[in-house]
Amino acid sequence: MTMSAQLAAEDDADLVGRSGGRRAVRVSTLRWVVIIGLLAFLIAPIIPLILWSFSFRWTFPNLLPTEYSMRAWEAVASPTNDVLLATWNSTVIAVVVTALSILIGVPAGRALGLYKFPGKRLVELLIVAPIIVPTLAVALGMHTLFIRYGLSNSLIGVIVVHLIPALPYMILVMAGVFANYDSAFESQARSLGANGFKTQRFVTIPAIMPGLVVGSLFTFLISWSEYVLTLLVGGGQVITLPLLLFNFARSGDNAIAGALAVVFIVPGILVLVFTSKHLSSGQAAMGGTGAL
Repeated sequence: MTMSAQLAAEDDADLVGRSGGRRAVRVSTLRWVVIIGLLAFLIAPIIPLILWSFSFRWTFPNLLPTEYSMRAWEAVASPTNDVLLATWNSTVIAVVVTALSILIGVPAGRALGLYKFPGKRLVELLIVAPIIVPTLAVALGMHTLFIRYGLSNSLIGVIVVHLIPALPYMILVMAGVFANYDSAFESQARSLGANGFKTQRFVTIPAIMPGLVVGSLFTFLISWSEYVLTLLVGGGQVITLPLLLFNFARSGDNAIAGALAVVFIVPGILVLVFTSKHLSSGQAAMGGTGAL
């Protein structure tokens, strides 16, 4: 190779390198812009709530409160406002609903994702029906049955009725997971001497864990934020945070409503933070939603 050709090749390599470097910088910049934009979109609605919770006087056209106070947080911490009871009830209901959804949704999702059987499309339609039908219509239809069987105005009744909107999400998520799941791994584990329990523990559960976390996150948040079903079936006897929040919001006390809204939002954020490592996990069974 002549000297001129060698210099030309080096110039081309430098040009390609600089072009690739500029492209990488543009991609990185775009990624950070998107991340910052998403964070701003998610955090922006929370900022006024936090300001309201610490405000004592906030009048138009001031962008910030003119006076601050801890009155709202003192009211939230007061036993007379039932905030602790409502938080406890909401937590218990959401956790139990999530656990029951796992027990029911994982086997149902496995059956829908792995097997083909007559009437499968009809079963899928029936599973999705509670999501399609308006919640109020479902609640009114179920309320009569709950009164007849003594489940109305009780914590158990609220837990059962929360399964109606929450369970379909768990089943559909797990069906998508198992649609990409290779059951041959379980056969290999059993051929190596693993019993059914060890196969589930060391093969199946780790493979479906990201999908299980996603489904659990959906069901927890749906149950945590449910208002209409809780009001109708609970009959005002089962107090949850959504009921308490709506009551204070309608009362016109924006400071207490803002403080309650912050209390209402925080658990969902904490659940999302603790499960985030599983949401980005690249397990074999979570290669996509799959073809149901």
